[in-house]
Amino acid sequence: MEALFQFLFSPLPTPAIISLFAVAAAALFYLNSRPSPLRPPVDLKCQTIGVKDGARKSALLEDNNNLLSFHYDDAKTLYEVFKRGLRVSGNGPCLGYRKPGRPYQWLKYKQVADRAEHLGSGLIHKGLKPGSNTFIGIFAQNRPEWIISELACYTYSMVAVPLYDTLGPEALVFIIEQADISLVVCDTQTKAQTLLQNVEKGQTLVLKTIVIMDTFDPELVERGRKNHLQKPIPPKPEDLSIVCFTSGTTGNPKGAMLTHENVVSSVPLTSNDVTISFLPLAHMFERVVQVPYGVGARVGFFQGDIRLLPDDMKTLQPTVFPVVPRLLNRVYDKVQSGAKTPFKKWLLNFAVDRKYAEVKDGIIRKNSIWDKLIFNKVQESFGGRVRIMVTGAAPISPAVLNFLRAALGCQIFEGYGQTECAAACTFTMPGDVTSGHVGAALPCNFVKLVDVEEMNYFASNGEGEVCIKGRNVFKGYLKDPEKTAEALDEDGWLHTGDIGKWLPSGVLKIIDRKKNIFKLAQGEYIAPEKIENVYVRSGPVAQVFVHGDSLQSCLIAIVVPDAESLPSFAKNLGIEGGVEDLCKNKVTHKH
Repeated sequence: MEALFQFLFSPLPTPAIISLFAVAAAALFYLNSRPSPLRPPVDLKCQTIGVKDGARKSALLEDNNNLLSFHYDDAKTLYEVFKRGLRVSGNGPCLGYRKPGRPYQWLKYKQVADRAEHLGSGLIHKGLKPGSNTFIGIFAQNRPEWIISELACYTYSMVAVPLYDTLGPEALVFIIEQADISLVVCDTQTKAQTLLQNVEKGQTLVLKTIVIMDTFDPELVERGRKNHLQKPIPPKPEDLSIVCFTSGTTGNPKGAMLTHENVVSSVPLTSNDVTISFLPLAHMFERVVQVPYGVGARVGFFQGDIRLLPDDMKTLQPTVFPVVPRLLNRVYDKVQSGAKTPFKKWLLNFAVDRKYAEVKDGIIRKNSIWDKLIFNKVQESFGGRVRIMVTGAAPISPAVLNFLRAALGCQIFEGYGQTECAAACTFTMPGDVTSGHVGAALPCNFVKLVDVEEMNYFASNGEGEVCIKGRNVFKGYLKDPEKTAEALDEDGWLHTGDIGKWLPSGVLKIIDRKKNIFKLAQGEYIAPEKIENVYVRSGPVAQVFVHGDSLQSCLIAIVVPDAESLPSFAKNLGIEGGVEDLCKNKVTHKH
């Protein structure tokens, strides 16, 4: 004790006193700023519960087997979801857009609803009938008018059919013919010309009217306002809401028919958040992420150029960020490549370890010493306010996921599903920071695994093909009973074609693919997706497609290089030039 007093009260050099106070201040700041740990909604060691026939349900449904159809009594359809958002937001800002170098401008909920009514009334005046037998094409990039066009359909019980040109002109014509689409709303003159070319060539006789989203003269708008405004004709939960066409490995695209209940039941809930829209609205992942209009959320649209997304993020400062693993992989690679010296690499890894230790304790924050020293820059690149990230559409590696959960200081949820179950059937639980799985069953569906004998996967071992049954499972493929029978069995189970495994905590891990497997000439079985997932982790690789033939003994791959990282990668090899030249260089190929 005497030695302690001598230490405390003996004269200390000024730097030592300063250091002591600095340490004390840092400790005090740490204790005061450290938030309370997250409390998971269920026991994370038992996230699903067994029900009959080997199926499992979410532990959130512990007391009953009544699958969730909706979150709010007054929001059972997508039309009602939007009307509820108008009410709970107090007619707050809804859809945001911006011009280069300018702040976001916002349309309020009432403005969006009114424009949807005007557009829908105009469609009816053109001779289209309200009801779920009328299909309206939407052929546009993400922008407020996309959502207004969709809401116009729902206001009068019509069905939205997203169109996208990545499937090619033949698929575009097929979708218009298959869905009997007489009217398409498109964003640009270029897309209108694409549609007209098909009409002029006689490839489609169904399409009669094209509506362009771009602004008209004020006089024309005024004339339109007098255009016989119709009273809304709201849909019912069981009515068709959207037909989302998906490309198969062969043949024509398949039109998955989704009802209002299908989509509403699978929506992940957030509070009054701000989200950014840049992933294609033609896909169900982005559609479902946007449905939280029902809680008064705001959606800001990117400028339409993915290269300007960082600037949009910094300007919008979203709190919810839907993302795909490819983008997260690039963030991970960029941060890792920024630590160029051994000391910087050690410091980065040390900071990640310290932050991830907090994450495992349920502490999610952006104000630790490591955030201020190491991670501030990457957090600011996302706008600095992201509290929730949702990733899906493809697997993400555990190493990347763990790193980003530490570095970004936000909750990152991973979902799994497909178009046929309104994008998702499993989702990671709040507070679960383990990786290498896709979470537990959603409260709107059951999940079971069935035997795949030819691949030695058996449900008795907790492995098999993932099958889904519930409120979010689609009605079938439009005018295609044969494909529908392949996907949906007689008991209503959707067969995904993915192979899953139950982990001890009741979460699902995707381990294989049932259909995408073939033999090479030497008898070797190949799963190309597994190989693609390895190669795409390479920094200079943006996309890769691996293909094989049973008559050949080796595989081929088509690689799309990453235009940003390829030049610096090549420079390290002593090669310089533009991206096109580098793609032709044999040394680049070899490496």
